Amino acid sequence: MIDPSAMVSSDAQIAADVTIGPGTVIGPDVEIDEGTWIGPHVVIKGPTRIGKDNRIYQFASIGDDPQDKKYHGESNSRLEIGDRNTIREFCTINRGTDEGGGLTRLGDDNWIMAYVHIAHDCRIGSHTIFANNASLAGHVEVGDFAILGGFTLVHQFCRVGMHTITRFSTGTSKDIPPYLVAAWDPAKPKGINKEGLKRRGFSAETIECLRQAFKIIYRKNLTINEACVRLEEMSEDCQEIMPLLDFLRTTERGIIR
Repeated sequence: MIDPSAMVSSDAQIAADVTIGPGTVIGPDVEIDEGTWIGPHVVIKGPTRIGKDNRIYQFASIGDDPQDKKYHGESNSRLEIGDRNTIREFCTINRGTDEGGGLTRLGDDNWIMAYVHIAHDCRIGSHTIFANNASLAGHVEVGDFAILGGFTLVHQFCRVGMHTITRFSTGTSKDIPPYLVAAWDPAKPKGINKEGLKRRGFSAETIECLRQAFKIIYRKNLTINEACVRLEEMSEDCQEIMPLLDFLRTTERGIIR
């Protein structure tokens, strides 16, 4: 199932049923698990591990060197991609650097549209959607079920929380807390991601609780510490507040305002 024109290193570990299209180049130290389909003219460099049942479309560049001037060929630089991800045309996903622990990681069931860039040392959860031309700088973390609108830009070392959604052309140099809708550049909070939460089975009571949490953070003129005290009280009756509370307690860049 490997096209005769593909160039696959003898040191790559490829499962028997993997499909590799014409003109694709796969280097040494690459592992590709069963059921994965690699389209034509893809370049995959190692050390890179790709899990099961992924689909990687033409002209993607996966696992190449970090775009970081501090990188000088360190051997622990690697990329890990989980299972059932779709990576569309012209996407670029770079390996990690020493500063980030050497690892860039993409979880499971992510939908990565054309021209997306995921830089070195990023950590992407599962069930995310990155629309066309969304770009992450180095060391960015994106939580489960986050959706990045087209042309979203995230500054290095920022975090995007779980169940968030950004509108097109959103830019942020701050953390975006879980459950939020963010828009504009610089990003501003627009409310909670009510429709997304409904689609994922959150109850009306939980959504209302999260809406009240949003008001505490953004409408009461409280400091982050003061807001955390109020949220901790609410969390006794609404466990879904805990990810938001933990996020606020650990922010280093500050949150969007």
